[in-house]
Amino acid sequence: MENQKGKQLKYVQLMADLKKKILSGEILPGEKIPSENILAAQYQVSRQTVRKAIAIMENEGYVYAEHGRGTFCTELVRHKHESGNIAVITTYLSDYIFPQVIRGIDKVLTREGYSIILKNTRNSRTQEIRCLQELLQKDIDGVIIEPSKSQIYCKHTELFAKFWEFQIPCVFIQGCYEQMKQQPQVLMDDCKGGYLITRHLIGLGHRNIIGVFKADDTQGQNRHKGYAKALGEAGIAYDPEKVIWFHTEDRTVHPYEKICQMIRETAVMDGIVCYNDQIAWEVIRALQDSGLRVPEDISVCGYDDSSMALSGNLRLTTIAHPQERLGVMAAELLLRLIHGEENGEKDRIMIEPELVEGNSCKKRKNNL
Repeated sequence: MENQKGKQLKYVQLMADLKKKILSGEILPGEKIPSENILAAQYQVSRQTVRKAIAIMENEGYVYAEHGRGTFCTELVRHKHESGNIAVITTYLSDYIFPQVIRGIDKVLTREGYSIILKNTRNSRTQEIRCLQELLQKDIDGVIIEPSKSQIYCKHTELFAKFWEFQIPCVFIQGCYEQMKQQPQVLMDDCKGGYLITRHLIGLGHRNIIGVFKADDTQGQNRHKGYAKALGEAGIAYDPEKVIWFHTEDRTVHPYEKICQMIRETAVMDGIVCYNDQIAWEVIRALQDSGLRVPEDISVCGYDDSSMALSGNLRLTTIAHPQERLGVMAAELLLRLIHGEENGEKDRIMIEPELVEGNSCKKRKNNL
């Protein structure tokens, strides 16, 4: 019995020593580890004991064997130890609601002793791929990511698979690719948000409601679904001619130009639901440049309740976005995953939207 216990201690000790050398960087990824004969002599154990230790380490992903060449340290071990680094990838860093989201993430992670590696993609798939590839070469413990153009099919799922292979948890915020909808995420219920803001206009007597939505992310698609649902419930026919779709690349031009065009063509409208507060102000600018007043002539709604919701005497009616709280929730979820606390459906958090009434909308009379 003692002999058996001694053998067990020997292979456990061998594994512990090899893991320590690997995690400390003494043995680097791709480097060959000592042969069975050398390890057996060094630790004064049998080759069978060495083989047992190596087999367990191979199963755990520390090493891999190549027939006729030997056993090598895997790339996986680059991420096996706690680095204290968390990567945060957002579409933008200093614009709109993103500083508040990042502030919430930073508040939680800094308190727990983590450092943040910040990346931004400018909502570019090419840039997102570069960021992911770069992060796979770094020591990180987890990733919080806002996907770029989340409505479009993701062709680089193998990069995300690498993170999971390396046991690096990822949390999606704001949106999520269709192929990864079961992954941990913190999202707004954008369909309900679009529904609430449209229903608000309908409740004020509006019947000819224009919708302005972003086509290349899931937030835009879901807000549009809520818009269509509210119209349908009110018995208002959905008219695709009253929906303006824009993309990341034309967001500062297309909504403005399209509203101006519709006014020139005397399109009937009394209210406008906008993708977010930024777009709402572009729409308001188009209306004012066309000689119309908000809300006297046309009501306008935003989304996100950002710092942009208030300008001069006009306060947008909008949907509250928790911003900093969303960042806090994402960071707390990631920490639970890092600590191995997976809860299935509870790892997919949906935040309820709330309507924030400003003075950019006005009740309409005799509009039926």
